Amino acid sequence: MNKYSNPLIERYASEKMQYIFSPDFKFSTWRKLWVYLAESEKELGIDVITDEQIAKMKENIYNIDYDLAKKYEKKLRHDVMAHVHTFSDLVPIAKPIIHLGATSAYVGDNTDLIQIKEALLLTKSRLLNVIIKLRDFAIKYKDIPTLSYTHYQAAQLTTVGKRATLWLKSFMFDLEEINRRIDLLEFRGVKGTTGTGASFKELFNGDYDKFKKLDLLVTKKAGFKKRQEVSGQTYDRKQDSLVLSALTGIATSAHKFTNDFRLLQNLKELEEPFEKNQIGSSAMAYKRNPMRCERISSLSKFVISEELNGHLVHATQWFERTLDDSANKRLSYPQSFLAIDSILIILYNILSDTVVYDKMIEKNLKRELPFMATENIIMRSVKNGMDRQEVHEIIRQLSMEETKSIKLEGNENRLIDRIIEDNRLVITKEELSDILDPKKYIGFSVEQVLDYIKDIDLVIEKNKEYIIENDEDLKV
Repeated sequence: MNKYSNPLIERYASEKMQYIFSPDFKFSTWRKLWVYLAESEKELGIDVITDEQIAKMKENIYNIDYDLAKKYEKKLRHDVMAHVHTFSDLVPIAKPIIHLGATSAYVGDNTDLIQIKEALLLTKSRLLNVIIKLRDFAIKYKDIPTLSYTHYQAAQLTTVGKRATLWLKSFMFDLEEINRRIDLLEFRGVKGTTGTGASFKELFNGDYDKFKKLDLLVTKKAGFKKRQEVSGQTYDRKQDSLVLSALTGIATSAHKFTNDFRLLQNLKELEEPFEKNQIGSSAMAYKRNPMRCERISSLSKFVISEELNGHLVHATQWFERTLDDSANKRLSYPQSFLAIDSILIILYNILSDTVVYDKMIEKNLKRELPFMATENIIMRSVKNGMDRQEVHEIIRQLSMEETKSIKLEGNENRLIDRIIEDNRLVITKEELSDILDPKKYIGFSVEQVLDYIKDIDLVIEKNKEYIIENDEDLKV
């Protein structure tokens, strides 16, 4: 316990996401890429490569001697060559052809892209789980009237479910963007040292078609549909900035959700899960702090800040490449994915057991509803034969008096009682009661929820193969 440990690993992210960015995944993928390269070169007529060499390479993809690789890297100061030597020592029969014609970016960059693809797919699955939970929440509470807020001042009514569709819509934008990044992700493939394929021109005796086929073969073996047609030594770092931007989109949607949720928890209308033995405060024993939402908010800020790294790296690559991307990339996108993974796991946890306090929602609504109903009261009074301007002035006077009473004395809203006691308006108590039915002020909220959910269901059905059972629990 005498060294720094990354909290994304120790406290937040799942084992699945951790594995994608683990040494085992990374270096076994390097070896797979060397196999793909050798297989493809042999298929294209490089007869110095034998089936036995390829077989031995395949047998030892996961047999990695990390201590030996570490010794080689200390000696050679080059991580890829350290693993070339380590693999060669393990399968000496394949030593002459491992990494044949390739540059370090062949394994480094292509593995990065494979990791990004796998991480995007896991992110998509977790995001779909959150979307399904929000969908269910919106339907369940579609017709419960609640105050809406503009400028955090009470506005017209909405419903609890209708508000949830606003959160849902943000995450649907994010799903579209994640899908776009998955579909458009381009493999670096086989391009040679600076992207010109010079070493492969020598290997294939100037046959450009074979070089192009090699690129396509390896791309297909690696599971990619698209490849970067041209490159320098590395794949275009624009891809990293686009991926980090997509992750930032999820982070901003999640942050917005937690802002709203925490404000509503302060109003005692909603509450995130609070376990039996959970402590809210070491001093204030009564506290039920929204720690899950706060954790999402904190991690979201981190992801949002990491987007800048992608743009900085892309902007400062010189010509065919510079190495000042390397150390940055080892931090920025793995940690962004780990943080997004954590955020989506916590979101799912919150939405699985959110508590809705109907009576508090009703109480808060009643505090403002009489003011919102005044326009309808004016209309009803005019229908009953009164002059509109006269009614407006009476309502204005009584509203000002009631506002003063509420603000100065902390009283409940008694505007309706004032109107009845004032007795100047031609309107009955029964009519006022009818006017004060909250469901008269929610517009088409219920219809909008049901209509929008139809679209959501189509998307869920289209992506059902990516939906995985959520088996993650909060570590802390």
